[in-house]
Amino acid sequence: MTKTRARLARSLGGIALLAMVAAAPLPAAPGASIADPISPRTEGVGPYQRTVLRNVTIVNGTGAPAQGPYDIVLSGDRIAEIRSIGSPGAIDPKRRAAPGDYELDLTGYYVLPGFVDSHVHLHSLEDGQNVPSEYVLKLWVANGVTSVRDVGSSGRPIEWLVDIKKRSERNEIVAPRIDVYPMFHDILDKPVNDVATARHAIREAKRRGADGIKFIGGEEDVLYAALDEAEKIGLRTTMHHPQQIVSYADVLQTTAHGLDSMEHWYGLPEAMFTDRSIQDFPNDFINNDEQMRFGEAGRLWKQTAKPGSEAWNKVMDTLLERKFVLSPTFTAYLTSRDFMRMSRAAWHDEYTMPSLWDWYRPSRTNHGSYWFDWTTEDEMAWKENYRLWMQFVNEYKNRGGSVVVGSDSGFIYNLYGFGYTQEMELMREAGFSPLEVIHAATQVGAKALGHEDQVGTIRVGRKADLVIVKGNPLANMKLLFGTGTLKLNDETGKVERIGGISYTVKDGIVYDAKKLREEVREMVAKQKAERHIPPGPMTIEAVDLSK
Repeated sequence: MTKTRARLARSLGGIALLAMVAAAPLPAAPGASIADPISPRTEGVGPYQRTVLRNVTIVNGTGAPAQGPYDIVLSGDRIAEIRSIGSPGAIDPKRRAAPGDYELDLTGYYVLPGFVDSHVHLHSLEDGQNVPSEYVLKLWVANGVTSVRDVGSSGRPIEWLVDIKKRSERNEIVAPRIDVYPMFHDILDKPVNDVATARHAIREAKRRGADGIKFIGGEEDVLYAALDEAEKIGLRTTMHHPQQIVSYADVLQTTAHGLDSMEHWYGLPEAMFTDRSIQDFPNDFINNDEQMRFGEAGRLWKQTAKPGSEAWNKVMDTLLERKFVLSPTFTAYLTSRDFMRMSRAAWHDEYTMPSLWDWYRPSRTNHGSYWFDWTTEDEMAWKENYRLWMQFVNEYKNRGGSVVVGSDSGFIYNLYGFGYTQEMELMREAGFSPLEVIHAATQVGAKALGHEDQVGTIRVGRKADLVIVKGNPLANMKLLFGTGTLKLNDETGKVERIGGISYTVKDGIVYDAKKLREEVREMVAKQKAERHIPPGPMTIEAVDLSK
């Protein structure tokens, strides 16, 4: 579920501030897209020579339980000190960190490592979804995502995304760190149909700045030659195993040729077939009809080996031995099992662009908009699909396998940033404990991208990438949603909205996440006003939004 239509065809409020220094605007970098400009960064404060985050509780990303209270000292873009200041309810003032150039009193707040989203697509005004790239980038950062692996962006040239990556590295724009994984068949301006061209494409991708390669199909000899070449020159690889090729390229076959990780789950149940070699498709099935394709995808896991069976264990043992990484993207398909819930999620009204809403509506041309006549039976099939799929993923984790958090947002009513928190909740549903979810979202994700020596954990010497939230997200992950959650105040008798990430720190720069979310809401409100759309819920039925 990662192809767009083009690829199918081819104020720091609420905290006591002990210092206030505004960040100066930075100039735009050369090479920025004229058609889809990303504004120079004016948000965020720092980095400073000495930033002190006082009286925090830490979840460090390694799987260790929450610890605190601590003072965290940042120096520039690095964590310089993690200083124990006593025990809960018994802080020793003599143990406090020395004053800083900039300080936050974070009493009552939890600090986590910056989140790693292993599966994203940066869309733009120049593709079918017609959303500004700045909108997507700010939604990610506002929701705590500080590192992403982009696995194919709108068919745009590699150089376009590499330029944005470099601007992010220089912190000229508000954006997470970006690893660039172009789609294999998008690297060259011509088809890749032979082994020599396949190897050339991989080398060309590295020359142009790619960090890895995302595969989605390919003829057998071409695919395996490309995987071999990527391994030779040190490019990481991941793959969406499409139904067109799983008869010769399921996960056992692709991992044997060096594939490092997989997206979604296609190619995994097919490797465990025991009474068939090909999925049982209806005789009138046409793969290009997306309702047919996604409808039958929801009936696939029940055709494969039963949990705990010999075939099930053989595949799991092999993938574990090969240190294979699973990026399930549960949230990418959540609408398939509950259309009403996802299409009416609380954040759509204020955070979903009308142009993105256009894309989500039932459409025979827009990818992931397959609600031509979606039925209760389709949803029931997907619920069972999830049960079996989640059982495999959870067992894989329990047996030492690597599972990362990826959102694949921008399709199927799955909104950037918000979808990442949904993915974390879905991992809880699969059987991960809250600490295991945070571990997957941070250290495991960083390892999968090869950056575990820089990000993914709260440790002295690591990059100062942090998520700061008021309250305990281990007790209630809904605190991480940008829209927060509801709670009855028993003292006043009133219902209050609490939560939402308060601050995202990247490279020691402290971003007011609430302010970033406000900027996104203003972008959405502006586009609604330009289209004369009244505030409030959007309709799913077709209406003319062009006026």
